[in-house]
Amino acid sequence: MNFRMAMPMKKWARTAVAAIAGITIAWSAASADAATTHIASKTTTFWTLSQYYSLTVQQIANANPKVDANNIAVGSRLAIPTPDTAKDNTAAMKMASANDQQLIAGGKAYDVAKTVQATATAYTAAASENGKWGALDYFGNSLKVGTVAVDPNHIALGTKLYIVGYDYDGLPVGGMLASASDMGSSIKGNRIDIFVPGTTVQAKSFGMQYVKVYVLKS
Repeated sequence: MNFRMAMPMKKWARTAVAAIAGITIAWSAASADAATTHIASKTTTFWTLSQYYSLTVQQIANANPKVDANNIAVGSRLAIPTPDTAKDNTAAMKMASANDQQLIAGGKAYDVAKTVQATATAYTAAASENGKWGALDYFGNSLKVGTVAVDPNHIALGTKLYIVGYDYDGLPVGGMLASASDMGSSIKGNRIDIFVPGTTVQAKSFGMQYVKVYVLKS
């Protein structure tokens, strides 16, 4: 078992959430002009809005620059932007029915077992982050882009994954195929730790981000 360093949480996670439009899913590329207004309730946060409208937290924040995200008054009128959607060339999701999902990535089709909303941190191959195990995953393979540490009680080790919603220069843009091939003492529940190339200092800039994990059937 690898012992991962906990990365500091950013005030606002930079995320992108998959949006369903018809039978295909495309990932938001940028925010656009506000198209509707949401009246805030006592449970409203930028995060709940991002989930409800399939936008990113940053898009909601950008559309409401004068709103204090930590003190949203009940009854406030919040602008909801319409995202400019562009079909992602890496992956597309087709929905045959509510219980029948297929994800196409890299020209190959995968059946989706379940989806998980998770918080993600990042780790590197640095010895200080991996203890006696060194730069190897749970199975003894070298750490590489696509290696993800999980809580095996929530996501089985060895499972293939497709992850969207992260924002980091060292990872594929738009989403990536990954493998649940590592674990760590601090990775519990709906949390994952994504291997990134570079130094520990660079990885800390990842912070903590909200991501969507498609758990693929074998």
